Amino acid sequence: MNAPWRASVLGSQLAELLRRPGRSLTTGLSVLVAAFVVFATVMAQQITTNTTLDRFRGTPEAVSLVATADTSDASDISAAALRQIRALPGVAEAVGRVNSGAPIAGPSEHWLELHSDPGTGPLSQVRLVEGDYPDRAGEVAVNRRAAEELQLAPGTRTTLLVPDPENAEKTVKVAVAVTGVVKSTATAEQQSGGYTTDAHIGRLAHLPGYEHVDIRAKDGVPTDELSQQVRGVLDGASLASGSAVRAQEEREILGGDLREIFVLISVFLAVAVGAAALVATSTFRIVFAQRLRQLALLRAIGAPQSRLVTALAVEGALVGAVAGGLGVSAALGAGHLAPLVARWAGQELSAPGFPVTYAVLVVVGTMLLTVGAVLAPALSAARVSPLQALRAAGTVTGERGIGPARLITGIAFAAMAAWLAAQPGQDGDRDFAMIATVASAGLAFLALIALGPLLVRPVLAVAGWPLRRPGTTGRLAVGGVGGTPRRAAAVSVVVALGVALVSGALVCVACLGGHMERTDAVEAPADFRVAAGSAGLDSTVVRQFAASPQLTHVTAYRTHQVALSGAEFEVSDLDPGALSTGKDIATATGSLADLGPGHAVVASRMAERLGLTAGDTFTLPPPLSTSLERGDPHRRGGVELTVAATLPGQGPLLADVVVVPADLDRLGAARNASGVIADADGDRAEAQRALESLIREELPDRDDIGISVLAQTRDSGRETVRMMGTIALGLVALTVLIAVVGVTATTSLTAIERTREFGLLRALGLGGGALRRTVTMEAGLYGVLGGVLGLALGVPYAWLLIRTVVTEAPLRLPGAQLLLVFVGLAVLTALAGLLPARRATRVTPMTALGDDE
Repeated sequence: MNAPWRASVLGSQLAELLRRPGRSLTTGLSVLVAAFVVFATVMAQQITTNTTLDRFRGTPEAVSLVATADTSDASDISAAALRQIRALPGVAEAVGRVNSGAPIAGPSEHWLELHSDPGTGPLSQVRLVEGDYPDRAGEVAVNRRAAEELQLAPGTRTTLLVPDPENAEKTVKVAVAVTGVVKSTATAEQQSGGYTTDAHIGRLAHLPGYEHVDIRAKDGVPTDELSQQVRGVLDGASLASGSAVRAQEEREILGGDLREIFVLISVFLAVAVGAAALVATSTFRIVFAQRLRQLALLRAIGAPQSRLVTALAVEGALVGAVAGGLGVSAALGAGHLAPLVARWAGQELSAPGFPVTYAVLVVVGTMLLTVGAVLAPALSAARVSPLQALRAAGTVTGERGIGPARLITGIAFAAMAAWLAAQPGQDGDRDFAMIATVASAGLAFLALIALGPLLVRPVLAVAGWPLRRPGTTGRLAVGGVGGTPRRAAAVSVVVALGVALVSGALVCVACLGGHMERTDAVEAPADFRVAAGSAGLDSTVVRQFAASPQLTHVTAYRTHQVALSGAEFEVSDLDPGALSTGKDIATATGSLADLGPGHAVVASRMAERLGLTAGDTFTLPPPLSTSLERGDPHRRGGVELTVAATLPGQGPLLADVVVVPADLDRLGAARNASGVIADADGDRAEAQRALESLIREELPDRDDIGISVLAQTRDSGRETVRMMGTIALGLVALTVLIAVVGVTATTSLTAIERTREFGLLRALGLGGGALRRTVTMEAGLYGVLGGVLGLALGVPYAWLLIRTVVTEAPLRLPGAQLLLVFVGLAVLTALAGLLPARRATRVTPMTALGDDE
């Protein structure tokens, strides 16, 4: 009996699968998207890996052997030894490599990295893009960064400060001419660099030899034979094959940050796959509910439950195999198309391979995911009573609420989530607190899955109120969603997961942005900083800076060092209120407005060391020599100050104490300014050139003046936060995409299930347009439900996570962005219901009366 039953039950389910392929395709749509996303990530990883290696690898593919100087005696490979290597019978080409550098003469703190490269041929690491490659002493070609930042175009000249060969503690000026611009490796492009041949690099930078030599063998010469020849010239040098060196570079390049990025991506992929599993479970439950009469008939004629479960699981596996294969094929095509599109857009991406193993694993994983998603609905459907054959499928939809076990489980998850959320405030371990917060968020989402059906109607009572007011269509839409709370909850929790991740990312970016603003307000309060040596800057020079039309917000400041409680502290008179960023400076206690004579603003290092808060008093000692010279014995007791405010971190320009100028005079500070800060009034590059010109004109003999472009550091940090936010939003968008697909699938299957209902509504006079609006509103309500639940989950946990990771970060709520996400997702889910709505409007009253499903 078992074999015939197995064949008949399985055959009936496969026949149903083939009879209605559209329903199966709709059911597997979310799994297809998940398979596409996962394998697309595999392709992206291959593209990124290959591109990164091609851009950052420092050893060309043509290098057969790398000879490195003996580090035990700190000697380099001499030019004579390089000539001997080139003369060996097995050597086709050899290049001496040097990575050195020298500062550029002038007030700005610019540095030019110096490299030796042949400029052409298989061992070259650069490609000429403008001008000529140097072929004589005193010439260099610069990379694109040096050309842009240092304004070094072909035909210009500059001066390098290189070590004096006769006295290493001194430097000499070497004039060089720029002959061309080259494109170098991505690693070299991170800094301003200059290139010349190995024959001229030694005389240019006053170097005794080469750090290593790249050697290319003649065709047919094995690496072992080449090594023996080279070892006869370089006794004691370290020799390594080119392949071994490239493999080591690959490990170094692909380790660290890049590997962590893909680990982070895999976490978001796991979330997206989990969302796909939830959607698949929900859609299979709907499909099996529509086939309850068929399953009940099989039960009535004696089909055992185990056979029904097996048949439904096989159906799920087939759906998963087809969806996985389609998703993998689409991702494979997109992966190989990406380099072509990038090349058309002016970018360079390396081509991926054909990762067959990963493709098979993704398809098998998709099948297992689908089988896992189908088990719960299959077990539920297999328990159908034979009497169910006498009822219509539509009459059982949503007829059961959640049981006591599910209710207790949901409450337990919520309780554990609340307990874990309270742990960061009780434990000083930041890593533990972060893990506890993430675990709490996961438990809270599980509680939402379990208790979701109980939340649908209360949320709809509030969120659906505006839709019920206009008329019949709104009331029908709210009633349609609220009438099936389990189904609505199953779809909405996936939408809620996407909203929680998006809103959490937005809140985290806003909070980190606020933290960056506070940090920049004290570390980079202006675009430029001019720091002087011990002689300082007199008031005449400061006025010249202030008169420059390219500069604005020019502020001079003085600093003074004091010793207190066994530590050195810096006192400054840079008034926070005079800074353009002063409004962003946060205080731990007190107010910056209270800064005045006899008062001070104290940074955290000093405040923690002395135990100071706003209103406390402390004494700063003036230099003893100053007190004696001025003949004032009372100053030996120090300058007593009252704390106007304490800061949660460092003070402006890393000062420990900020006082008014009069109090700094009492401490014995010099009269000349220690430095000047200023903002660019217009183009920053023009302002920097104007500042450098002023220094050359006003202080021609000063070599202790330095210009720091604080804006570069500030912009870099903010760009990092923006990039992190963009990446995070891009990753969590995968979950939103799957959620929208889930809404489409659920609405489509629901439209099929409610054919008779729609026909009756048409018979009662509801027009096609009104029915279309009703179905579209129902789809939009899934987005509204998910939006409300997702915001309630995502925003608090984002705040909690930020306070755990960056305790000084302000808690910010990007209200406009969150509202845009909420409205956008509601509109997006409503648009996802347009196709099912069109199908619903094609139902006629006669078709509905004749349709039993």
